[in-house]
Amino acid sequence: MFFEGPRRRPYLERFGVLLFLATVIATVGIISDSTATVIGAMIIAPLMLPIMATTAALVMGQMGRAIQSGLLVITGVASVIAVSWLMGVLYPDVVSFTDNSQITARISPRLLDLIAALAAGAGGAFAMSRDDVADSLPGVAIAISLVPPLCVVGVSLAYSQWDAALGALLLFVTNALAILLAGGGVLALLGLARAATVELRGHARRNAFIAILISVFIVAIPLTLTGRQVVRELQTQFLVRQIAVDWLAETDFEVRGVQVVGDATSLTISGPGTPPSFDELVASLEESLGPSATIELESIASQKQIHRGTSAGGP
Repeated sequence: MFFEGPRRRPYLERFGVLLFLATVIATVGIISDSTATVIGAMIIAPLMLPIMATTAALVMGQMGRAIQSGLLVITGVASVIAVSWLMGVLYPDVVSFTDNSQITARISPRLLDLIAALAAGAGGAFAMSRDDVADSLPGVAIAISLVPPLCVVGVSLAYSQWDAALGALLLFVTNALAILLAGGGVLALLGLARAATVELRGHARRNAFIAILISVFIVAIPLTLTGRQVVRELQTQFLVRQIAVDWLAETDFEVRGVQVVGDATSLTISGPGTPPSFDELVASLEESLGPSATIELESIASQKQIHRGTSAGGP
């Protein structure tokens, strides 16, 4: 777990190579909006190891190892952001920050993400401490995403999308703190604390985990606010769709998509001919959403052409 001794150099080289490859794969998956590609990057990404090493060192009371592992985490984080930023610069005007599911899923973390990360962090610590369940580590790596959010940070910075970069960074910090807290708790319960040394006394070790716990509570505040915002937007999205369906009930048009961001609502419909009066829709939406709502309508014309073949027995 710790990169030290005569094998330190090959460990670091392997860590660097795997992290670079995982970053490239994850960034390509994010730019191309490919879930399978991003999952592949999660499996080979080695960033969870030094984070788990940091919490293990704190549990054992070895401050030197904790600092060393923490610096490796910081170096890895900076490297991932730098590589993904460069790839984003090389591919300008390719990524949509509204339609790309790999980005939108990682720029608005919620309290549920923290809960999932705590469970995954505990599972990761348990799996790393037991050889008989080590096969579960790839699943943990997928469950607790580390490299993909950092790649979103880099791509967002390349596109000058500061809010998206901040949201993705918040997701990474959430996951990292969850590993430190839940992983440390599991390792302590498994008896790793009995390996404590004089480098970090009991009260200092306790203070370190109290600081991590406080950090988790601080992170939970914006996660809770974001979660409430997401719930409100989903409720608004459902309401707008129902109103739009009623508005189009007597036409051949259909609702293709509804997107809600804050007070802005974007509605896409498709059908032949001219859509019904936009003013009627606005009046219905303002009655439900209020006069401050911004409504954008996109109508896609659809045409149907049919060719009927001549039957074999016809004239």
